[in-house]
Amino acid sequence: MTPDFSLLEAVRRTRPLVHCVSNFVSANDCANLALAVGASPIMACAPQEMEAVAAISRAAVLNTGTPEEDKFRACLLRGQAAGRLGQPVVLDPVGVGASPWRLAWTERLLEQFTPALLRVNSGEARALLHLDSRAQGVDAAPDPDRRGTLALRLARKLNTTVLLSGPEDFVSDEAALWRISGGSPLMTGVTGTGCMLSVLCGVFAAVEPDILTAAVTAAAFWKACAAQAEGRAGGLGSFRTALLDAAGSLTAADCAGIPVTQL
Repeated sequence: MTPDFSLLEAVRRTRPLVHCVSNFVSANDCANLALAVGASPIMACAPQEMEAVAAISRAAVLNTGTPEEDKFRACLLRGQAAGRLGQPVVLDPVGVGASPWRLAWTERLLEQFTPALLRVNSGEARALLHLDSRAQGVDAAPDPDRRGTLALRLARKLNTTVLLSGPEDFVSDEAALWRISGGSPLMTGVTGTGCMLSVLCGVFAAVEPDILTAAVTAAAFWKACAAQAEGRAGGLGSFRTALLDAAGSLTAADCAGIPVTQL
């Protein structure tokens, strides 16, 4: 499996409408990232709009951060609508280990529809596997277990593709496992970079039917954006801005050096 950076041109050429049920912490950055890479985001969150928005969009990214009952109801309705329409869904269960209520609702979503891709960090993966999540809010504490093993176990448990992000990203499709290296340690200092990666996965899934290719490409592209942004930034504020600049300007050739290894 190698990233397919020709997807960048496909996105910029077709400008797919990607529906993001986001959270209020990262919604603006997620929308701007989708725009920067060439997609057209719609950030509708009302349960009453889910059927109508599903009918006009190409993919959905469901982010359960800053949750409330209406947010989970919207995600449930949107996931079910995507199933009827054959659309890809990326589910980002932000901070799922923070409370039993949040975990119970997320598991209800997973019982009602199967996302094409689940994007998690190690703490969220551990919570969904009913292990000690070792999470503080949405941030995963250092995990002594092999993070790739968590991705593989979760993919097999839920029968879907999993992208476990962090200093190195791991993508598993139940049968195999890939590691994507590179990026920048500054990513941990900017809120919402994981949410933004989930949106990139949805953007690429809107133009690429193979979700594994879309996920690996999104992870590698985001690592390339981070590496370039670190070289241009003078601090975390300018790094955040430079991420968007990189997303809007990187070419396939710029991304070619990101290491992707099958384990």
